[in-house]
Amino acid sequence: MALPLCTINPDLKELVRKFRFRRAVNNAAIIMKVDQASSEIVKEEELEDVEDVDELRNSIPDTQPRYVLLSWAITHSDGRVSYPLAFIFTTPRDCQPQLQMMYAGSYNHVVKECGLTKVFQMRDLEELDEEWIKTNLVK
Repeated sequence: MALPLCTINPDLKELVRKFRFRRAVNNAAIIMKVDQASSEIVKEEELEDVEDVDELRNSIPDTQPRYVLLSWAITHSDGRVSYPLAFIFTTPRDCQPQLQMMYAGSYNHVVKECGLTKVFQMRDLEELDEEWIKTNLVK
């Protein structure tokens, strides 16, 4: 097993644990980034009460990779509402190769630490819309 390039900040680990077991009934996300100076994965931003996908998409940089832990309200055809968790790795095509390597090398470690099964990779943030969320998170 390969060692991850970056470690996960202990405060972020605790935040992710609390996020996974939260009881809130709103859309929320944790945006994580790699701190190149310390080679550590840290929280960049925590979003609560996200109104729509545009607000989420605008919070994620479109020129640098990011990890996003997402909880989104899904209304099912029978009227039930669920809040599935998903992990999204955004990696723009034209960002620095060294930065892409740091994120890609730590990707499996972060996914394992978050303990999620709905895991996605995204090259273009424009793909992230209501349709994408409904299609991928309902499964």
